[in-house]
Amino acid sequence: MGLEERLPAEGFVTTTLEKAINWAREYSLFPLTFGLACCAIETISAGVSRFDISRFGAEVFRASPRQADLLIVSGRVSHKMAPVIRRLYDQMAEPKWVIAMGICASAGGPFNNYAVIQGVDKLIPVDVYVPGCPPRPEQGNKDLVVRPSSFVGNNRNPA
Repeated sequence: MGLEERLPAEGFVTTTLEKAINWAREYSLFPLTFGLACCAIETISAGVSRFDISRFGAEVFRASPRQADLLIVSGRVSHKMAPVIRRLYDQMAEPKWVIAMGICASAGGPFNNYAVIQGVDKLIPVDVYVPGCPPRPEQGNKDLVVRPSSFVGNNRNPA
């Protein structure tokens, strides 16, 4: 549904500034990576020219959570890292989404012990789980392509 279908016959729209900004940002990603293990290498390689993540609108990985709306958690999450991930998530711009990249971020992986959290979804809400150990860059890029069906319409999306 494009803007022309949303416009009334008079040709003007009344909305809030926040909704207008979120509509403009709806199909552009501003990712923040939180790489903890071998899955982080695959996440980094998704940005090279061979896989060309820029064609999906997510070319520049952000260095600050205040500039990001997509958090990619890749690798195992220890209990010491839990407050850091929670703080990063809380500082992100709305609307925000989370991808758990790999089996370690999704369910703890082979590390079933007291030091590793068994899935990042115990800390923050996760929108997309990417399976694999480590998942290929193509698999992560596929989740950026299906973003409209998996992220837009999410109950955390205020637009």
